[in-house]
Amino acid sequence: QVQLVESGGGLVQPGGSLRLSCVASGFIFTNYPMGWYRQAPGKQRALVASITPYGTNTKYADSVKGRFNISRDNSEAMVYLQMNDLKPGDTAVYFCNRQSSYYSGRPVDDNWGRGTQVTVSS
Repeated sequence: QVQLVESGGGLVQPGGSLRLSCVASGFIFTNYPMGWYRQAPGKQRALVASITPYGTNTKYADSVKGRFNISRDNSEAMVYLQMNDLKPGDTAVYFCNRQSSYYSGRPVDDNWGRGTQVTVSS
């Protein structure tokens, strides 16, 4: 049974930083690229960042490029999202998921964790 558990969100002032974590289980972690996605109120879930199975390549949505960094620890089946210089527009629920393709960023299925809330506000 695939499980994805996100943590690390919170309330932060503009310009602040947060580090999100996701622990995965129920599948062979190194078989999959992983991604972070976010869903803001009233908006569709959107891809934020992706990482290849062994961390060789990463890519980011234009809105977060230069501010966010995705990484993974395959020994612990963890994926991280370091978020710096946060802006109010980054406010959303953040989710991780395994991807069917690094290039498309499409998740394997519709199995999502509960996510972690990030709120950027002064």
